[in-house]
Amino acid sequence: MGKITGFLEYERQDEAYIEPKKRITNYKEFTIPLEEEKLKDQGARCMDCGIPFCHSGCPLGNLIPDFNDKVYKGKWKEAAEILHKTNNFPEFTGRLCPAPCEEACVLGINEDPVSIENIEKNIVETAFKEGWIAPQPPKIRTNKTVAVIGSGPAGLAAAQQLNRAGHSVTVFERDEKVGGLLRYGIPDFKMEKQIIDRRIKVLEDEGIAFKTNAHVGKNIDANKLKQEFDAIVLCGGATVRRSIPIPGSDLNGVVQAMDFLKKNNEYVDGLKDFNDIISAKDKNVIVIGGGDTGSDCIGTSNRHGAKSVTNFEILSKPTEGRPAHQPWPYWPMKLKTTSSHQEGVERFFSISTKEFLGDKDGNLKGLKTVEVEWLFKPGERPQLKEISETEKTWDCELALLALGFTGSEKTLADQFGLTMDFRTNIEASTKDYATNVPGIFAAGDMRRGQSLIVWAISEGRQAAHHVDTYLMGESSLPLKDDNDLPRV
Repeated sequence: MGKITGFLEYERQDEAYIEPKKRITNYKEFTIPLEEEKLKDQGARCMDCGIPFCHSGCPLGNLIPDFNDKVYKGKWKEAAEILHKTNNFPEFTGRLCPAPCEEACVLGINEDPVSIENIEKNIVETAFKEGWIAPQPPKIRTNKTVAVIGSGPAGLAAAQQLNRAGHSVTVFERDEKVGGLLRYGIPDFKMEKQIIDRRIKVLEDEGIAFKTNAHVGKNIDANKLKQEFDAIVLCGGATVRRSIPIPGSDLNGVVQAMDFLKKNNEYVDGLKDFNDIISAKDKNVIVIGGGDTGSDCIGTSNRHGAKSVTNFEILSKPTEGRPAHQPWPYWPMKLKTTSSHQEGVERFFSISTKEFLGDKDGNLKGLKTVEVEWLFKPGERPQLKEISETEKTWDCELALLALGFTGSEKTLADQFGLTMDFRTNIEASTKDYATNVPGIFAAGDMRRGQSLIVWAISEGRQAAHHVDTYLMGESSLPLKDDNDLPRV
């Protein structure tokens, strides 16, 4: 695959970025694509390793050496065909996935891994540009109907697969536009929303129906859906946000990250005025939580014109390289510096917020913290210990809580009579994605808990196979045994 000696001849080269001072003046994507010949060189680095661990690193099982080889040889259309065999939406994963495939790349043992994610994005962008991605409606329709609830990556993947099987699919989305967290949680500077719109147009032309402002359990009767559809797939995500139960958490200015990001995305989309969003302009902003959502809040705050941006993480600062207990090809918990971090932020680790401080009118004016350390004992859960005499008070007018999600909302479970697990996810079999109610299935974060976009697409595809089998007795939709895949 690729060029036999390519990994010896070419170094990894990633896309360049427009400089921070320029890119924070707008919300557009800011990557500078590599020239085609350089992309071919990157494909050539795929080293014919014999056992492609990138396959197991990727929850979708993408045929990575195969499309790398086609890119190296300049056969972009064939590369696009190979990529779409396993991935319905590489334009999403090529921008947003943290690339567990690259961490599993054999070349990564002692060199920089192959730039798989960037190659993937360029394959699909070339395919759209050349008109190779066209609607492919099924030649034969069954008389079966399926409702998909939720239009995030899991829901969209399930819908496309089930439509390909010939079923009549309707996707219900409670928000004004389709896309779920792809649209309302991901800032445009990471993925402009026209990327979603062009794919939705393809899905519509293939015969999938989309109903927006359709909140099942609120303005759409769940029992009526059960009567109208032969099967239902729940892909509503894990949307219950983790709070921080400390004094002052009800002050004006203590805001959940997803509320902040959603309103801003609606502003960028022209659905809201700037005065209607949660603004960081001229404020001391503290983002609590060191993950991707926190990073998105940092980039958005800088684009608002924040006075200062600070990031707190309660965990210890990760190592820059692989930790010793997470050797290749496992996913390593190492220090991640994103493009948003590069745009301006001061980061603090091993720090815990103790109290939010407000004025007499109930507005946030500051917060108190303490430094912490983690104590590890064999066979026991890590213990958090505060370090004495490390208390500090910070100026802060906007605190953004990017603490992750605790599970799915209970509305659908209550409406459909579904069992939830101890993590408040919809309980659905790992064998066939079926819930305790016949004909109702669950996939994505709603089933497995907060996870990656690549897992959501994989779950949607897997669930579609089992729904098709439930409806028809058998299925020709692809099925990947994910029992051997790493859980990321």
